[in-house]
Amino acid sequence: MDPHSKTRHEPSFSLPVDSDHKATVFRPFSISPPHMRAFHLAWISLFSCYFSTFSIPPLLPAIRRDLHLTAADVGHAGVASFAGAIFSRLAMGPICDLVGPRAASAAFSILTAPVVLSLSFISTATSFIIIRFLIGFCLANFVASQFWMSSMFSKDVVGVANGVAAGWANVGAGFTQLVMPLIHNFLVNVANLNPSISWRIAFVFPALFQTITAIMVLAFGHDLPDGKYKRKSAKINENAFSILFNGLRNYRAWILGLTYAFSFGVELTTDNIIAQYFYERFNLDMVTAGAVAASFGLANIVSRPTGGMVSDAMGQRFGMKGRLWSLWATQTVAGLLCFSLGRINSLWGSILVMCCFSFLVQAASGFIFGVVPFVSKRYVYDIIRRNLG
Repeated sequence: MDPHSKTRHEPSFSLPVDSDHKATVFRPFSISPPHMRAFHLAWISLFSCYFSTFSIPPLLPAIRRDLHLTAADVGHAGVASFAGAIFSRLAMGPICDLVGPRAASAAFSILTAPVVLSLSFISTATSFIIIRFLIGFCLANFVASQFWMSSMFSKDVVGVANGVAAGWANVGAGFTQLVMPLIHNFLVNVANLNPSISWRIAFVFPALFQTITAIMVLAFGHDLPDGKYKRKSAKINENAFSILFNGLRNYRAWILGLTYAFSFGVELTTDNIIAQYFYERFNLDMVTAGAVAASFGLANIVSRPTGGMVSDAMGQRFGMKGRLWSLWATQTVAGLLCFSLGRINSLWGSILVMCCFSFLVQAASGFIFGVVPFVSKRYVYDIIRRNLG
């Protein structure tokens, strides 16, 4: 052997990897770098964003009293939050292409944390609506999280990684419904602060939590198994625009997007109003209403991953028809439960229906992600060719 020859150093990983060094197995209870560490950083960071975004609804009774908000103001603020989430998600994809998922995720968290904190200083309905719109930008981190998982895990397990990361992160929307009223009550009853001051101070906690997770992402994460994200040549831009243009022309993508709006969009809308609904409909106190509402978001820990896994199982047994029919059935029953929720007059009956509805509407999102990889023309052509022989 020539002593002057250089051997290429290949990095070693604790998980089995493919030729691109993407993990071919998914072990959610491992923290080994870089794959599983990225997974945990991604879902925890997104968890904090959900926590911040939905920290407002459980405190709405106190906020409405102080700011003299009307029902229309609250409704407009909810729409503004939803719109902010949509606009920012559209922007996050190109940003991830430009700087990588790690920097994009941390940047959005750091930039929106002061917006969350600014809730402590608002005094008008207009400022409340504007702040809700801007806080919606927190949820752009969902795109960065999915991008990051796709950079770390191979096609064999990326669906599971995305589903579990999204499901665990979405629990933040339920956890904040439980925790924020408790923080408010602690400040009022233990710290003896004025209720008007207490709800304002309470928003320090989600802002701080979001900032800490952003710093963790920057300090401990890697964009790719081999290290930092490196943007490639202008050819990437051409390919990205070509993919975007083809996607916009694909009617299947539009149908799937509309379907997602009736699953995840309905979930976001419910997260915004469910605590207020139980507070007003059944005359619950703020802490109890928050605890009830928390069960809606907490179901994500199992519901969305379950949807993805069942979609894969149905796909293996019945092909694309299995995926689509199971999605349709799940979303149809979820719609019927949503329709029924407002027509039940008993508290416990409403809670039961809400829990069933939450599981199915969140599972529908998992089913949709089981269909997404097959939207492109190539995949669809292959499926049709196999089915028709």
